[in-house]
Amino acid sequence: MIQTNTPTHWKDYELIDCGDFEKLERFGNYVLIRPEPQAVWSRKMSADEWTNLAHTRFIREIKGSNRFGENENGGWKFLKKMPQHWQISYENQGLKLNIKLSLTSFGHIGVFPEQACNWDFIFDVSSKIRNGNPRVLNLFAYTGIASLAARAAGADVTHLDSVKQVVTWAKENMEISGLDNIRWVVEDAMKYVMREVKRGKKYDGIILDPPAYGRGPAGEKWMLEDSLNELTKLTAQLLEPENSFYILNLYSLGFSSLIGSNLASNYFAGNQKETGEFYLHSTTGFDLPLGTFLKITR
Repeated sequence: MIQTNTPTHWKDYELIDCGDFEKLERFGNYVLIRPEPQAVWSRKMSADEWTNLAHTRFIREIKGSNRFGENENGGWKFLKKMPQHWQISYENQGLKLNIKLSLTSFGHIGVFPEQACNWDFIFDVSSKIRNGNPRVLNLFAYTGIASLAARAAGADVTHLDSVKQVVTWAKENMEISGLDNIRWVVEDAMKYVMREVKRGKKYDGIILDPPAYGRGPAGEKWMLEDSLNELTKLTAQLLEPENSFYILNLYSLGFSSLIGSNLASNYFAGNQKETGEFYLHSTTGFDLPLGTFLKITR
């Protein structure tokens, strides 16, 4: 099943156009041009139309490699006046969040818009579990929008990321969204999960958003293809056997949704599963692929 996420209800986000390895996006009042390795086709709008609309463009330079990886450097070229930091809002069917955005040195801004369907799912299913008070673990949690969606539904949320600065960013998102009492953990995800399994801990919801590569706070190396199977096996042991949910997002180029399906066959046999592909629909008519997902409900 292919799942689309072009939230027409989201007034603060729009994918305007994409192509030639870039995407043109509006976040609130500001339009950004950012690299997009999967936009291999030609853009619909002209280059001049893009630059006339955009406030800033991220230009990526790659040293010693022709792939996106750890050797990336780059910066923002400003085309119009705009702030370094600003806020947007997300609202849908009772879920109301405020999100701080920032122009980071690596081209991210603090939100992945295709994840909006996950936020809606997390809010909805968390509202129905354990009288609206489920225990939810969010791994590789970044700036915490999924954590906020669970907390807004009344969940007891543990938010884990290996980068202290983005955990601080997630706290800001919690505060400006009028939420509180999220548990913050700065640690390597695999080490934390292994300890939780030994402790016999259980969660009603588990969210995994692992990068293709990364580093833990003590320099632990993470490679998705090397560690994904073990991480899925361990987190499956943490999930309550009934009335629970599990989300795995996969962004690595070339990772088919069949990978999630096969992992589910290993560790979630007999449970209801949904696999597919995230994409955003541009105003000019393109469907931009942005990774695959696995959802398990029990």
